[in-house]
Amino acid sequence: MKEKRIQVVVNGKTYELMVPPWRTLLEVIREDLKLTGAKEGCGQGECGACTVMMGGRTVNSCLVLAVEADGQEITTIEGLSEGNKIHPIQDAFVEQAGMQCGFCTPGMIMSAKELLDRNPDPSEQEIREGIAGNVCRCTGYTKIVESIGAAAKAMKGGE
Repeated sequence: MKEKRIQVVVNGKTYELMVPPWRTLLEVIREDLKLTGAKEGCGQGECGACTVMMGGRTVNSCLVLAVEADGQEITTIEGLSEGNKIHPIQDAFVEQAGMQCGFCTPGMIMSAKELLDRNPDPSEQEIREGIAGNVCRCTGYTKIVESIGAAAKAMKGGE
C-alpha cells in the first residue's frame, strides 16, 4: 500500500509527513516527531497511557490511524507547558503527589485538561468519570483526583 501525505499541527507546529496507511498516530508522534510523553500501554485503547488531544477532544492515539489525523490539531503532554512554565494541571500533579511511577501521568493530565476545559469546577465524581478511560496500576486514584481538584481551583485563581 502506498504512503499518504498528511499534514498535522502538533503542539502548534505544522508537520507534513508521508505515512503508511496502517501506522497509528501514537507511532508517528513517538517515532517521527520524537515526542515521547504519550506511552503505549495496552495498544488496544483500554489503558489511556497514549491519550492526546485531537481537535480539542481526547483520543487514544494507539487507536487513531495517522491518516485519520490529517488536517487535525494535536496536543500532547509536551504541548501543555509554555517554555519552562508547566501547565497548572502538571503543577498540581507535582504539588499533590498525583503520580507514582509516572507511566499513566501524561494520559491522566490530558484527560484532566479536557475535563477542566469543559467543566472548570468538577465534583469528585465528575473528576473520576473524566479520567475513567485511564488506568493507573500504582495508586488508588485518590492523589490523582486530589491533583485534578487542586488544578481546577488554581486555574480559577483559587490557589
